[in-house]
Amino acid sequence: MTGKAEFNAEEWSVVAGAPLLSAMMVIAAERGGSVRESVAVAKRYGEARGQFEGEFMSALLATPPAGAVKRPDSPEDLHDQATATLREAVSILERVGTEDEVIEYKRFVFALAESVARAHKEGGFLGIGANKSEVSESEQAVLDEIAAIFDEGPAAP
Repeated sequence: MTGKAEFNAEEWSVVAGAPLLSAMMVIAAERGGSVRESVAVAKRYGEARGQFEGEFMSALLATPPAGAVKRPDSPEDLHDQATATLREAVSILERVGTEDEVIEYKRFVFALAESVARAHKEGGFLGIGANKSEVSESEQAVLDEIAAIFDEGPAAP
């Protein structure tokens, strides 16, 4: 089992901050709904605390994500920073953690991003007639990009 002590402060900041940056990338993909989507982030973290029992995921979920994230300099920088941070986080975890912890981390990050995408009602007018379960094309593109990052092979040493 991998604990927080296995990481240096910078590594932990990257690993703990990447999920929130990924969620922020989904939020930025579509205008509107950021309050619902922000609530979805907090709700997903709360739900995850009851789903994961390992030392690594427990430590990750106990770390306030906003404190671990280096805020992007501009909204335009968000995408590049989020994808780079997510790649770095997976690389760090592949080096430090176990295979099961890497899988759990990826599942959590993707579930977080997906819950954010589903939190905003798509279509309709002022929320009337909207479909809450539908994910917009731009949000789906971000989810696909996150999945592609997770499908990349381990970084070369």
